Formats: sequence, structure tokens, C-alpha cells
Amino acid sequence: MSNAALFGFLSISAVSVFTFVSIAAWSDARRREREAFYKNETMRKLAESPSGGTAALELLREEARLLGGLITLAVGIGTWAFLRSIEPGKPLYILGLIPILVGLVLVGYSYLLAPKIE
Repeated sequence: MSNAALFGFLSISAVSVFTFVSIAAWSDARRREREAFYKNETMRKLAESPSGGTAALELLREEARLLGGLITLAVGIGTWAFLRSIEPGKPLYILGLIPILVGLVLVGYSYLLAPKIE
């Protein structure tokens, strides 16, 4: 009798976990869809305003600067990890610091020094 109870418990647990994961993924997709819709609506309203075309372009440029810095930072971390695994005894992995530092500078510039959109 205990084997049947354990099987029932594990079956219900597996169904519950997969149901939760599917609902969480669905709600995350809906949230992302709403965010994209609101962002597109904001960009459309900015572009339709009298001087909004330049503001919309500046907003896109600021996002591109930040994204470029984050991508460069991620490439640097991946390069660092890859080079460290190739030659564990040699300090070849220090070459990965170059893109890491470039990415940090780009992200820092985007947050601290870049002109802000008003």
C-alpha cells in the first residue's frame, strides 16, 4: 500500500510542478508582450509629437549604448572563462580582461556621462 501512496504523491507532484512552470512561462510571455506594446506606443507618440522624432532617436541611441556595453561585458566574461579553461597553468585568461574593461567603461559612460534625454 505504501508504494501506491508514494507513486500517487510523486505523480501529483510532477503534474503540479509542470503546471506551475507552464503558467509561469505563459505569464512571463504576457508581461514581455505588454512591455513591448507599451514601449512601441511610447515611441509612436514620441515620433508623432512636433519635436519628438529627435527624442525618440535619442532614446533608441541611449538604449543601444547601454546594450552595447552589456554585450561587450558578457563577451569579456565568456572569453576570460574560455581562456582560463584552455591553459589552466598560464595567465592567458588575463586577455579576457580587455573586453570586460571596455564593457564596464561603456556601461559606466551610459549611466554616468552620457547626455540624458529630457
